[in-house]
Amino acid sequence: MEELTLTTPALLFSAISLIMLAYTNRFLAYAAVIRNLHDKYLKEKDDSLLRQIINLKARLYLTKWMQIFGITSLLLCVLTMFLIYVENKLIAIWIFGIALVLLLISLGLLIREIQISTKALQHHIEDIEEHLKAKK
Repeated sequence: MEELTLTTPALLFSAISLIMLAYTNRFLAYAAVIRNLHDKYLKEKDDSLLRQIINLKARLYLTKWMQIFGITSLLLCVLTMFLIYVENKLIAIWIFGIALVLLLISLGLLIREIQISTKALQHHIEDIEEHLKAKK
């Protein structure tokens, strides 16, 4: 293995920052949709709205953990840089490895969240298709 330098964990800063921005945008979008569905449910008491809210709750939960693992990964990258700075290379290597694993977990959760999102959209498409078939 090549020597771990300050630039190695620093390279992840921009990537993790962009990922966190995307996660935050997802979170804000879910929050807005949930608030709208909540208001709509209080008026209509429609079961299909409940299914959407339950789906969004699962996605929101995953997004929370995606953010936690991503932020922790970034914090460990900073800690790695500090450990390299104070010339504690062995611990820095282990901490950086843990940061990479946490980033992998965060990205894995993103894949799962995308699968759930896609499934939810497929249900909407099926509802539209059924409505169109009923009109014919």
